[in-house]
Amino acid sequence: MKRFFIITSFLLLCFSSCKTAYKAREINTIKIKNYPFYNASVRAIVAIDSNKVHYAASDGSYGHISDTEKLDPKRYKYQDSIVPNFRSIATNGTDFFALSIANPALLYNVTRNKIVYTETHEKAFYDSMKFFDKENGIAMGDPTEDCLSIILTKNGGKTWNKIPCNKLPKTAEGEAAFAASNTNIKVLGKTAWIVTGGKKARVFKTTDLGETWEVFDTPIIQGNGSQGIYSVDFADKLNGIIIGGDYAKPKENMANKAITKDGGKTWQLVANGVNPNYKSCVQYVPNTQGKEVFAVGKTGISYSKDGGVNWKEVSKEEYYIIQFVDKNTAWLAGNGKIAKMTLPKE
Repeated sequence: MKRFFIITSFLLLCFSSCKTAYKAREINTIKIKNYPFYNASVRAIVAIDSNKVHYAASDGSYGHISDTEKLDPKRYKYQDSIVPNFRSIATNGTDFFALSIANPALLYNVTRNKIVYTETHEKAFYDSMKFFDKENGIAMGDPTEDCLSIILTKNGGKTWNKIPCNKLPKTAEGEAAFAASNTNIKVLGKTAWIVTGGKKARVFKTTDLGETWEVFDTPIIQGNGSQGIYSVDFADKLNGIIIGGDYAKPKENMANKAITKDGGKTWQLVANGVNPNYKSCVQYVPNTQGKEVFAVGKTGISYSKDGGVNWKEVSKEEYYIIQFVDKNTAWLAGNGKIAKMTLPKE
């Protein structure tokens, strides 16, 4: 009986911990299908499935691209003259929300066609927005005082409230963020990571839906306004990646990529001094155990099969953002274009 118990325990332990290691694909080419679009910059998308993606654009437009429906965007104006420059879009599963940069900051529930948050401040500049779940959402922006601008909703986006600075870590003078791809925030369960740049390139973390925060230093290039972290993603609660560089010097590749294995507390540079150079968005390919990673930017599309340690260029096409819907399909967006990328199947 004792022997049976030992064998059974071993089998149960092995079943729970001895996962078959995923063998990453050797991807050298990709297929990209560009869809008819208009003259607007798109840095924020929500990929629904392989046939549909929602977007918000720089000309105050919101809409979706579909294989079966005609492009029919809705364009917004505030007080008849202000055109919101949307850089963030998010959904709680039922409604879609679009958030503009600059003053005044305007957060629309575009599904219900109404403004749910407005902030008037000369320094207002919101960069990214995500939902944890159906009720809880978060958006972040540059400091208007001596902390990041962070607003939260706890009722599905009906109302949003700004966290006071006495509940947030202090920012350094000149520390801010980049509205480059709506990926300054990564959410996973009740945890969120927020990344910054400029004077400091750091990672801010909450594990309780934004109630409390801690902040960690990174080795990413920093010090000037165009330098820092532009994008963050996590494969799980421990393993993550950050990417960026210097927007003003996009061909440089020093200290612009780093990974963590402890949930963001410490970061180690990878591919330092080798490509990819400046990128505005990085994303793990789903269901690849954190091994397959794509990064996009105005310097092209790059791929890693070892969690970001080594990379190869797979396209020279310029995009601001990439978002996967499954292991083989992702949506891309950029300046005047939205596209779908298809990877070779195993």
